[in-house]
Amino acid sequence: MEFPDQIARKAKIRETMGLIKNKFLVLSGKGGVGKSTVAVHLAVALSNRGFLTGLLDIDLHGPSIPKMMGLSGQKVTVEKGLLKPLTFNEKLKIISMASILDDQETAVIWRGPRKGGAIRQLLGDVHWGPLDFLIIDAPPGTGDESLSIAQLVPGVRAIVVTTPQQVAIEDVRRSLQFLNKVSLDIVGVIENMSGLICPHCREEIDLFKKGGGEALAREWGVPFLGRIPLDPNLVLEADSGRPYFEGHEDSAVVLALNRIVDEILKKQA
Repeated sequence: MEFPDQIARKAKIRETMGLIKNKFLVLSGKGGVGKSTVAVHLAVALSNRGFLTGLLDIDLHGPSIPKMMGLSGQKVTVEKGLLKPLTFNEKLKIISMASILDDQETAVIWRGPRKGGAIRQLLGDVHWGPLDFLIIDAPPGTGDESLSIAQLVPGVRAIVVTTPQQVAIEDVRRSLQFLNKVSLDIVGVIENMSGLICPHCREEIDLFKKGGGEALAREWGVPFLGRIPLDPNLVLEADSGRPYFEGHEDSAVVLALNRIVDEILKKQA
């Protein structure tokens, strides 16, 4: 049985999410695969193409999106009872728990019900307005956050990020099983850190092997969206709060990201 306030909250989420054409949950089976980096760059790439885009960071315990986008220290404001997202550029808005908490250095120690309440607030009480795309960056694994998105966001679809090596692939299999159990449509699999671009000779080295993500997508009968090589400059730019586009237009990473965005655009609503 649902209480009236729960029914009203769900109705508000449906109203807010109903203004957004495409909603993508970016998730992975384990940490350390560069999922948040992929989410950031997908959002920036879509906004660079002129699409109105939102980036929602629902990693409540380790929110990293503001740092990666040069927005650390900026606080979300409230207007007419709604959270106003931070602005990265005229086409890209961002919400993260790191920009809501008074002390961004304090650990968030919440159990499931409180986490669920926070996620419902991030979904229903944000003034996104009409968007072409909303990229939702989930924490690793298949916990409360991803389950809440699957249950609360109508029409959300999943993008799964992995690295090529077998230990990551095994965990991503669990994510695919989770998505099947909650009946979430899978847009495709992205193989991140697929080859290292040497900073000296610019040759590619198969540091973590290659092809594991593509083989997994084929095994599960889901689309393979593409592979992104590992470039040390990408790490440096993320630590400096600069997404890896400006000044790197011809890099292997940017070319790979743009090919992946092309594949995603083929699957938009």
